[in-house]
Amino acid sequence: MTNNSNIDIKNAISGVLVIDKPVGLTSHDIVQIVRRGTNIRRAGHTGTLDPRASGVLVVLIGPAVRLSEYVSASDKRYQAIVRLGSSTDTYDAEGAITQTSSPNEISEEMFENALTNFVGEIEQVPPPYSAVKVKGRKAYEMARKGEEVELEPRIIQVHNLELLEWAPPEAVIDVYCSSGTYVRSLANDLGKVLGCGAHLIGLRRTKSGRFTLRDSVPLNKLRDAFDDGSWYQHLIPAAEALSDWPSIELDADQVDAIRHGLRIPAPENLGELVRGISEQGELVALLQYDPDKSEWKPKKVFFS
Repeated sequence: MTNNSNIDIKNAISGVLVIDKPVGLTSHDIVQIVRRGTNIRRAGHTGTLDPRASGVLVVLIGPAVRLSEYVSASDKRYQAIVRLGSSTDTYDAEGAITQTSSPNEISEEMFENALTNFVGEIEQVPPPYSAVKVKGRKAYEMARKGEEVELEPRIIQVHNLELLEWAPPEAVIDVYCSSGTYVRSLANDLGKVLGCGAHLIGLRRTKSGRFTLRDSVPLNKLRDAFDDGSWYQHLIPAAEALSDWPSIELDADQVDAIRHGLRIPAPENLGELVRGISEQGELVALLQYDPDKSEWKPKKVFFS
């Protein structure tokens, strides 16, 4: 491939890299690696994954970064390892132990019954060592200084909790939840319900929105692809980022109209927001339905 072809590809690039993040790196570290490897500055992830956690990290590149607010709000799925018998101030293995109690009396049945308390729409208080802001300051910065951190509970949705492996004092659970759920808090609260304390010792994100580990590329493999210039083969079209949304196919005239900010007729209402896809499969815009005029109006246009 010629240099000119490479330049053309990079100028036109817009899409998704789904990366299997290893333990030890921050989500920001991954974005920086992607920026250096692609020479594209416009890149961002769609949901922080703690350094101690691994798994699916969705990185948007080019104009696709404007999908971030929608992709970030998507549901997540995790495999979490919870250790019973002790609680920590960070709710995970990095923190100082704050309580210990023998978990020997906790049976598999008791554990599964406790899980039912956290399924559905529930209130959850984020961990004191988190990036949630309190009066403009990050909670973890306050906690590290020994300041009292009082965080307000949030409404979250836990769609499903399932015990995958029972090996006391540890248990592996599958957590399918809304964006914004803290699995660390879930582990801590589970310990309170069981009365023996608990904290998170391992976390792997298996799904983010419509992307799963099957869609992901290991970071070391992606680094090799950056080195040999084949990284774009791992790029998923931007239109796939919201593939669970309804879509309409736009002909050339409609694409031109949308790109100029004009509305187009909507023969039927497919939902408040839809993807406008060109005949070539390219994501042109997110379109919003106007029921008064039965029209699609551009909400976000991805190409000028």
